[in-house]
Amino acid sequence: GIGVIFEKENINTLTESSEFLITLFSGFAQAESESLSSNIQLGIRMAMKEGKVNFHYRSMLGYQRGADGKPEIVPEEAEVVRRIFRRYLEGCSEGQIQRELTQDGIATAKGVKAWSHQIVHNILTNEKYVGDALLQKTFTTDCISKKVIPNTGQLPKYLIQNHHEGIVSRETFDAVQLEMARRNAKAGATRK
Repeated sequence: GIGVIFEKENINTLTESSEFLITLFSGFAQAESESLSSNIQLGIRMAMKEGKVNFHYRSMLGYQRGADGKPEIVPEEAEVVRRIFRRYLEGCSEGQIQRELTQDGIATAKGVKAWSHQIVHNILTNEKYVGDALLQKTFTTDCISKKVIPNTGQLPKYLIQNHHEGIVSRETFDAVQLEMARRNAKAGATRK
């Protein structure tokens, strides 16, 4: 029995026609939101196609934005990244590396002193540490739910090789990927 009055649209919820008008206006608003979202996504995809890389410096250990706007290596952090790759190739598990880094009081890219297994895994599998950039690894399903899912072939991916200076060599990176695949196959955890 309590009415809500939308002054801008001149709708009073106590009137008979209000439900129809609210449905109509919400449909228009959703259509406008979807149109705007598709325009933004199109712009982002065009930029990817042209090879423009959006670097997330706050979550990337070893890099910072340089004076020219391009990625620049932070020597102290880069040594931590090299250590992670080296220790993995020496036979350490991601969990062991995580414990070592936490015990040594080394901070993550976000400044947290407690490392997680996932952070170590993300560093070991991130192609940016070799100087490449793989674009559109994930995508947003729709503008309403904003659910982000991995791109497993629904949309094209773009690989830009030698985009910036790598922290680890291509040989080291490839060796880690092979070792990771070997360990996963040995453990029976193959997902492909």
